[in-house]
Amino acid sequence: MIKFISKSVFIAVYLFVTSLHSNSFSTAMTFGTSEINPPAIKTGADNYEKYLPLLKDKKIGIVTNQTGILSDKTHLVDFLLEKKIAVQTIFAPEHGFRGTADAGEHVVDGKDPKTGLSIISLYGDNKKPKPQQLNGIDIMIFDLQDVGARFYTYISSLHYVMEACAENNLPLIILDRPNPNGSIVDGPLLEKEFTSFVGMHPIPLLHGMTIGEYAQMINGQKWLKNDVQCKLTVIPCSNYNRNMQYGLLVKPSPNLPNDQSINLYASLCLFEGTNVSMGRGTEKQFQIYGSPFLTKTNFSFTPKPNFGAKDPLYKGKECFGEDLTSYPKLKQLELKWLLKAYQNTTDKSKFFNAFFTKLAGTKKLQQQIESGVSEKEIRASWKKDLQAFQIMRKPYLLY
Repeated sequence: MIKFISKSVFIAVYLFVTSLHSNSFSTAMTFGTSEINPPAIKTGADNYEKYLPLLKDKKIGIVTNQTGILSDKTHLVDFLLEKKIAVQTIFAPEHGFRGTADAGEHVVDGKDPKTGLSIISLYGDNKKPKPQQLNGIDIMIFDLQDVGARFYTYISSLHYVMEACAENNLPLIILDRPNPNGSIVDGPLLEKEFTSFVGMHPIPLLHGMTIGEYAQMINGQKWLKNDVQCKLTVIPCSNYNRNMQYGLLVKPSPNLPNDQSINLYASLCLFEGTNVSMGRGTEKQFQIYGSPFLTKTNFSFTPKPNFGAKDPLYKGKECFGEDLTSYPKLKQLELKWLLKAYQNTTDKSKFFNAFFTKLAGTKKLQQQIESGVSEKEIRASWKKDLQAFQIMRKPYLLY
């Protein structure tokens, strides 16, 4: 009888544990770890229990665009309004609130047709919110998806928003999001004389930080005008570390259509400072490159006006180059395509334009390429600065 009961109990316990296991976990196994199907990454926006109490009975301004969404793709603005949060004004970065404007295109102020809220553009002549635009606001929220490159202008907008908040004694809450290139720190550091809206701080071309970490660094290094510091709260991501792969739910801007383009972006964007197209006016933006002045190859494309590129470089002209849509994921800033294109162009004196030094953040890279310095030597010239940056940024890392 005792043996029978023990066996029955054993079977019952086994079935109970098995039931719990099947209800709590996926059957997918991960080799090399004891964890079975780790929990999904939660962005700062999804950790709303941490920021909603801070917004109660406050009037809110929001810096966001189409990337400011929760995991179910509900937009943050709509979510806050549903929660009876008093949103007053939307501030939109380059490409606008809905993310439809071309790179560099002037975006006008307006109203959001869905909510009726006023939209103020933070691009063009009004990069920094003016005091009168902040009147009646108690707290600012910042929620934009960055891609980890120094010249991607959302971190420049972050700088100006932080500065405006500091000067007007407004607290700023940043809803953090993973950096899809978060494990990569590479490239030349920006030199002060080349400061511009596509490079505002002495950081490498790929900084490997989330936008919340980056905001902490701006504050800590006192990079804001007159050394002011912003009253900053970062709502961090959960279940995230910077070595995780992270795919975006929506395009962060019109010409970054997928994860491959985001991974290649920093390497191919340097072509913006040359006479080479990186695929604007095609369906493979930042996944291909070419020009009419490169050696003819088996691969070519002809740019045409499309969403995100109303007047693309070399519109209607055949461009020869390379298709990188299936190229393995990059783990560094890749220079070989830039070096190869320079070597193969028909007239090297017309290859670079004045924008290149702003993107590179230094004159040295162009000089090195023109002098025939090898890629290995170019990378070696970055080493000391990159090591110093890694030490400098360490106190600001959250993950």
